[in-house]
Amino acid sequence: MAKCSYCDKGVSFGIRVSHSHRRSNRTWKPNVKRVAAIVDGSPKRVHVCTRCLRSGKVERAVK
Repeated sequence: MAKCSYCDKGVSFGIRVSHSHRRSNRTWKPNVKRVAAIVDGSPKRVHVCTRCLRSGKVERAVK
């Protein structure tokens, strides 16, 4: 599962282009981590992208 619970960032699609300009499909996957975060006042395991972790959108649960 490569989708962020906070910003809904998911897999994006594009085309890989070689040096000889041959084209084939490719995917970019977000850097999603499974972390313990505070959701609705209680700690819960959620999938969060590292951009949301770094920007402070996610309140981490302290062990």
